[in-house]
Amino acid sequence: MKEKTSINQLYPVNAYQKTPIGWFKIKASKLGITRVNLVEEPGEESKSLPDHVVACKKQLDQYFKRERSDFDLPLDYEDATDFHKNVWDKLLDIPYGQTSSYAMIAEKLGDANKVRAVGQANRRNPIAIIVPCHRVIAKNGDLQGYFYGLDVKRKLLEIENPMSFAEQGKLF
Repeated sequence: MKEKTSINQLYPVNAYQKTPIGWFKIKASKLGITRVNLVEEPGEESKSLPDHVVACKKQLDQYFKRERSDFDLPLDYEDATDFHKNVWDKLLDIPYGQTSSYAMIAEKLGDANKVRAVGQANRRNPIAIIVPCHRVIAKNGDLQGYFYGLDVKRKLLEIENPMSFAEQGKLF
């Protein structure tokens, strides 16, 4: 008789997705996706992937092919502070192809003086791409501060809005 795998034996889960900017490692709990981060190369993937991890891989692939503008995945911020969770939730409100500033997010959270704290929360975002911290720019419109570097940030913004973020010379 085949042994049935209990749901608790599945977690934590590790999966990998190849993208045009590199490999992403996806981690998940029973509640949802806990991490999506760039890695140098893929490691060992969990033998059995729950539905939300399979969906995450598929949705990331669709995003990079410009076939998806919104993610529909359960997220688990695990042990994050309430402030960080609030910032990350505000990031989810930034529409595809658009940007916001650190100052605007601080104002939406009710304290315009927390710009630096918003920047730090943005930097600590564990769920890249899906929680779109790449859509946050400086108040003056400059690309600023991205954990994976400004070239990756520019590439992500270009995927979402090639008319506004394409490199010079690419349009002609």
